[in-house]
Amino acid sequence: MPRGDGRLNHDLLDDDKGPQDACGVVGIWAPGEDVARLSYFSLYALQHRGQESAGIAVSNGDRIVVVKEMGLVAQVFNEESLNALTGHIAVGHTRYSTTGSSTWHNAQPTFRSTSVGHIALGHNGNLTNTPELALRLRDIAEDLISGNPTLATSDTDVLTGLIAAAATGDLVDAAIRVLPTVLGAYSLVFCDEATLYAARDPQGIRPLALGQLPNGWAVASETAALDIIGAQFVRDVEPGEVIAINEQGVRSQRFAPAAPKGCLFEYVYLARPDSVIRGRVVHEARVEVGRRLARAAAVDADLVIPVPESGTPAAVGYAQESHIPFAQGLVKNSYVGRTFIQPNQTIRQLGIRLKLNPLREVIAGQRLVVVDDSIVRGNTQRAIVKMLREAGAAEVHVRISSPPVTWPCFYGIDFATRAELVASALDVDGVCEAIGADSLAYVSLEDLVGAVGIPMSELCRACFDGKYPVNPPESANLGSAQLDLLDSSVDKADDVSHALRLP
Repeated sequence: MPRGDGRLNHDLLDDDKGPQDACGVVGIWAPGEDVARLSYFSLYALQHRGQESAGIAVSNGDRIVVVKEMGLVAQVFNEESLNALTGHIAVGHTRYSTTGSSTWHNAQPTFRSTSVGHIALGHNGNLTNTPELALRLRDIAEDLISGNPTLATSDTDVLTGLIAAAATGDLVDAAIRVLPTVLGAYSLVFCDEATLYAARDPQGIRPLALGQLPNGWAVASETAALDIIGAQFVRDVEPGEVIAINEQGVRSQRFAPAAPKGCLFEYVYLARPDSVIRGRVVHEARVEVGRRLARAAAVDADLVIPVPESGTPAAVGYAQESHIPFAQGLVKNSYVGRTFIQPNQTIRQLGIRLKLNPLREVIAGQRLVVVDDSIVRGNTQRAIVKMLREAGAAEVHVRISSPPVTWPCFYGIDFATRAELVASALDVDGVCEAIGADSLAYVSLEDLVGAVGIPMSELCRACFDGKYPVNPPESANLGSAQLDLLDSSVDKADDVSHALRLP
């Protein structure tokens, strides 16, 4: 089941931000259906992929209307706003910013005029050659840009502008001209007044699934978002493919050969456990990781407990394989994810207890195996170990269902910088000492890949081994502020909006 709080990630300490999820996209083509409401529920199922802003664009065949705002899906939309979005085509997006700051101007879907109409676009992923693309857009689309003033500083807005500038008719032709020049990760859902489109980068780094509705079609980042609206999963959108959906059916064209490098971290953390990626149910993969972890890192213990909710499937697998009883030793408050009331100093000092509380009656005097999905900075695990010891745990053995995260991601996940990743500076024993555990073990990369069941050569595992399938951006050390702080060597631009000569 999905993680339970409003943000649907497992940030437990404010100063120990975990890996922030990629964005979520959805597209609906369904004449006679309430496509805005279908998009809303699909985005609700994808809320875990981004909690900063949400938006839906709807076309009725003559015009496209976009509603977007900062906040969660349920905060942005209500009955009134959904009732105002009438049409038969919808593009929806929920965002966490990895390129471009978290502002309304960077919320999606983005919207641009073309020579023949308009385009609304949602993007999951992160581009790695955005400065080059931005300068190209400035050079080829002066007139288009001057008619579309924007304060956006996102890679998505640049990509939307390039496709809009290339459009002379069907957006498939524009996409086929533009997308081969775009580097990085992109799963796209976009529309003009008459047609829904979807496309994936040649590596297929981010997932994108196609489903069939009783009276139309749907495209979404995860199959769980198709399930919630009654769409039957048909297939994945292929790497290097662009599809068009309208009254003529589904048309497919290739703009690049497929070179699959699907994100391995989707199986570890990003995707919902009830989603299916490349034929593998994510929950089953995570349980199998736990089994393999138990075989490789056995320990004498009395109970296996998960860090909820992210560690639960792997903890189940660990308990099954080790024959150590599974127990819920930590209870998570499901409603503290996004609070607008700041805790006072007394509450702040309690730290993690605002979000997690130990069941003393379960863990007192017990030797515990504590299973979680990853360690980033280590502060959260240190706080959990301390809390469990204070609750009477006799021993605390930490088991992690991913290899050490030692490299940042440039394809849509906002990890900490490499300097902040505890595993990049310390070996396993050093991390164990830093978090105060009796023992620590990670699953190996080979066992993780084996549990997923996809050849290692077809997976992006750069956050674990530093082997990037697409070259990182030159300004990679700037992280999520890449566009806001860009120092271009071409025009000494301070940011992309300057490079584009936008107000």
